[in-house]
Amino acid sequence: MGFSLAWHIIVACLGVGLPALTLLAEWLGIRRNSPALKLLARRWARAMGVLFAVGAVSGTILSFEMGLLWPGLMGRFGQVIGLPFALEGIAFFIEAIFLGIYLYAWDRLPPRRHLLTGIPIVITGTASAFFVVCANAWMNQPRGFTLRDGKVVRVDPWAAMLNPASPPQTVHMVLAAFMVASFLTASVYAVALLRGRRDAYHRAGFVLPFTVGAVAAPFQIVVGDWAARFLSDYQPVKLAAIEGVYRTGSHIPLTIGGVAGNNGLEYGLKVPDGLSLLVGYRADTVVKGLDQVPRSQWPAVTGVHWAFDLMVARR
Repeated sequence: MGFSLAWHIIVACLGVGLPALTLLAEWLGIRRNSPALKLLARRWARAMGVLFAVGAVSGTILSFEMGLLWPGLMGRFGQVIGLPFALEGIAFFIEAIFLGIYLYAWDRLPPRRHLLTGIPIVITGTASAFFVVCANAWMNQPRGFTLRDGKVVRVDPWAAMLNPASPPQTVHMVLAAFMVASFLTASVYAVALLRGRRDAYHRAGFVLPFTVGAVAAPFQIVVGDWAARFLSDYQPVKLAAIEGVYRTGSHIPLTIGGVAGNNGLEYGLKVPDGLSLLVGYRADTVVKGLDQVPRSQWPAVTGVHWAFDLMVARR
């Protein structure tokens, strides 16, 4: 399932971000009467159609895996987290309908009317990401049900979907999708520019998506900080594992790299008071450590810490 998710998330990011880039290119092409931008929009639309089909297949695999690999979770809590999956299915089919119209009607509708048929694709693609991440957020902050004698009762699907983890996770994911789609698309044309293809088509193909990604990047830094401080408030043990904090205390450094030793992370680059400053904007902010739970419940600190460091470095 890890492999399936790793593959699907890349395709899903392109599925969310590329329609917006395509629509932006088409709109600018119509407004400026630019043949280069119009050609970009047409070619990106073809790629968008292929990626939608690939994403549908990989997403279907994941839906089967949820039932086959996690039957206890889905059997017991399916009624709790079923709402976002159902809404995602509706968004998916609406997106498929308008994608077909958008691709088929390119030369059959006036340009501005054709542009309007692409708006639902952007909306439903973003909505699909929102709904699926809400289900993931519920796994971090379970809400919307009561356990009575081991049975799930008093189900509130809306409370489950709109749990405290949903806002930071969904915003983080949507921005990430736009960044991934933008920079991956720009990289194709960056290679072409380096090879000497400096015509209007390749310049626009680089500048447009790179600008979108560059604009989204600062906002993602803010949202990433929001998500990390959410962990400090709601999931302090997870934050402690991510940052390799063994003991609760203040003036906790931020460690880059390193491996887990007997007393904490070793051989890493330490920024004095860094984690305390990030969590509470004060050097004396108390950060909870892994000593809050029995050692038998500690995760593999080195793996978790390096996974987080690599994610930050990648961005």
